[in-house]
Amino acid sequence: MIKPADLMQIAIESCREGVSCGQSPFGCAIAIGDKIVARAHNTVVLSTDITAHAEVNAIREACKATGDIFLSGAMVATTCEPCPMCMAALHWARVDTVYYGATIADAASAGFNELSLSASELLQAGGSRVRLQGEVRTDECRQLFAEWLENDDRRSY
Repeated sequence: MIKPADLMQIAIESCREGVSCGQSPFGCAIAIGDKIVARAHNTVVLSTDITAHAEVNAIREACKATGDIFLSGAMVATTCEPCPMCMAALHWARVDTVYYGATIADAASAGFNELSLSASELLQAGGSRVRLQGEVRTDECRQLFAEWLENDDRRSY
């Protein structure tokens, strides 16, 4: 089984790849057992698709890789706490556990137009069985926002 911190490192690397291509600072990786089935970064600006968040891109990739719409048994690492859209998609994909580093508040502080509804509140209100765990490589994930903010050509949404 892959350790959450190791999976998060892959998400961090994906995030950095995206930032180097002019994308916003979000990355995600998905594993089932010992196998990485997806890794993705945010492509909202590149694809002109407001739904192209790292988690949604990774879910799409993982579903193609597994040939299934359900990702039962999946462990997800995302560099930032999932927004409501992404958390709902992770729920619908039936992943087991989502680990995150930075928080929605960190994203808002970096200039992103976040809804003030935490992933845990959404899961609780919806009765989801997805497990959620924060504080995985938090400092490294917050640093991604700081690095991104140094870019004069950055674009938040």
